Amino acid sequence: MNDAFTYNDERFADLQMLRYEVRGFENLSLRQKLLVYHLSEAALWGRDILWDQNGRYNLRIRRLLEAVYENYTERDTDQFRVFTIYLKRVWFSNGIHHHYGCQKLLPEFSQEFLREAVMQLDERLLPLQEGETREQMIDELWPVIFDPSVESKRVNLSRDEDIVLTSACNYYGEDVTQAEAEAFYARQKASGDALRPVMYGLNSRLVKENGQLKEEVWRSGGLYGKAIDHIICELTSALPYAENERQQQVIQTLIDFYRTGDLQTFDQYSIQWLQETDGEIDFTNGFIEVYGDPLGLKASWEGYVNLLDKEATRRAQTLSDNAQWFEDHSPVDPCYRKRECRGVSAKVIQAAMLGGDLYPASAIGINLPNSDWLRAEYGSKSVTISNLTKAYDEAAKGSGFREEFVIDTETLQLISRYGTLCDDLHTDLHECLGHGSGQMKPNVTADSLKNYASVIEEARADLFALYYLADAKLVELGLLPDAEAYKANYYTYLLNGLLTQMVRIQPGHQIEEAHMRNRALIARWVMEHYASALCLERHAGKTFLRIKDYSLLRTAFACLLREVQRIKSEGDYAAASYLVETYGVRLDATLHREILARYERLNLAPYKGFINPQYELVRGTEGEIADVRIRYGEPYDQQMLRYGRQYCGIV
Repeated sequence: MNDAFTYNDERFADLQMLRYEVRGFENLSLRQKLLVYHLSEAALWGRDILWDQNGRYNLRIRRLLEAVYENYTERDTDQFRVFTIYLKRVWFSNGIHHHYGCQKLLPEFSQEFLREAVMQLDERLLPLQEGETREQMIDELWPVIFDPSVESKRVNLSRDEDIVLTSACNYYGEDVTQAEAEAFYARQKASGDALRPVMYGLNSRLVKENGQLKEEVWRSGGLYGKAIDHIICELTSALPYAENERQQQVIQTLIDFYRTGDLQTFDQYSIQWLQETDGEIDFTNGFIEVYGDPLGLKASWEGYVNLLDKEATRRAQTLSDNAQWFEDHSPVDPCYRKRECRGVSAKVIQAAMLGGDLYPASAIGINLPNSDWLRAEYGSKSVTISNLTKAYDEAAKGSGFREEFVIDTETLQLISRYGTLCDDLHTDLHECLGHGSGQMKPNVTADSLKNYASVIEEARADLFALYYLADAKLVELGLLPDAEAYKANYYTYLLNGLLTQMVRIQPGHQIEEAHMRNRALIARWVMEHYASALCLERHAGKTFLRIKDYSLLRTAFACLLREVQRIKSEGDYAAASYLVETYGVRLDATLHREILARYERLNLAPYKGFINPQYELVRGTEGEIADVRIRYGEPYDQQMLRYGRQYCGIV
């Protein structure tokens, strides 16, 4: 393995693999290194949980493809080359659906190629179920792999269809309908604590048994129990190395949650986790985000480990120290502002390990917990991941992207001078203050907005950040150098929402992913309602964004933020549906083709993900653990194959 660190690694299809550097790991104490090691192992043991959550066929298909990749002999052929690209895409997406757009990944190799390859393999290498023949496996899996109409979309958010029945994700039994699922959880909520409700359905699959709905809970001894037992083992091994008593309590309560599956215990863990702010090492592990469930109830599994970036944390801490000022001056209706911002903490971190739904593609900012009543009573913890944004910045240098899509030299210079700073600050505002702002009306919960809940929440946090980026308070606090800096982020944000995020969407498709819908919604709404502030112009056959009045844009963001906060606070599903469907979904086909053609000429990959470092225990002469070594050179395919061998067979 080559230990030399470089940011850029291999590229395939529309994907670029990057590496992230964990600066300062070597300077940690042995105790801290062992804490990182065991938490990292816990973050990797849940990998197959996510694969199964993303689709009921994913694990069998992955094992089949990996068997072919490792054992097929005729490798120097076009069919094997496109097979390899398909497998790498499936690895990247944690399943057979695109990680961002949710549409099924269709192979470019033939059915006959895969059949021939499978027929050559020893049966012991194949994912055959008990009593199943090779031909029966092919009959079952080939339509799932090759037929575009079978399991066509991982998450379907269309308001005109049964989004549970038509989504390929594995959070519900095959015969459970949307109406049945909504009624089931409505009954749970009605009989539960209205003031401090648990997040009903968060950690279970809803199925029918003898015609009756029941939950298969993800816990030790339950569904995914083998994987969870391995996670518990690593968390238990991490306990002696906790940096303080509160951190030890956090880990123990998480273990208790995994053993019981009790959602009240999960709330206790969340409270303890957000209150633990003294350690240099932190982590999340569990069922967290609900983007993968069309109803926004059930959470995908994720895990990550991080180290504090002390120098960069000053920026985030300044925001959290002034959280009440930002809340009090928000343009939203005063009745939906928080009277008291409690427990708002923020820091900048370095990722030390990515797992589950944060691997290989990862968020660059996180704000938790997601429970609204916990946020209101206890606050939230926000992080910005500096070494991931550093890797993105390094990969973007010299790409020609800005020169192709930014309208003029003056704007390019503005972005060059302020862009990185303002982008980082936007992320801090979004995560630290935006998600934690506002309050709900009594008896309204976030899932009142159903399939639009995630889009509205992301729009709310983005609008909060956009509004305050132009506020003189940020200059006063020393977070921005002058009153012009915010313009760089306004331009790049709107350029992305109106034009450049289209490069991530295939021709003929619409916008599916929640964050992309959010950005399109904001940009297009502003374009329609504040046309004197910005416009699209044509120059030499190309479309560009021109901003004519930056200060008016802030007024537009304030107006839309007020409405989006009202929608969330009141649970106004009809208004959410109107905003998202009107501004956040459809694409202009002609403009889309233009943007794709311009981007293709740059020869860039629109999506990027990460290869994890590898931690190895170093033994002394007496067999004792003397050190933990970090290594960076593991190739992408070897990491995926190793994970498949080392952390599999448990779901």
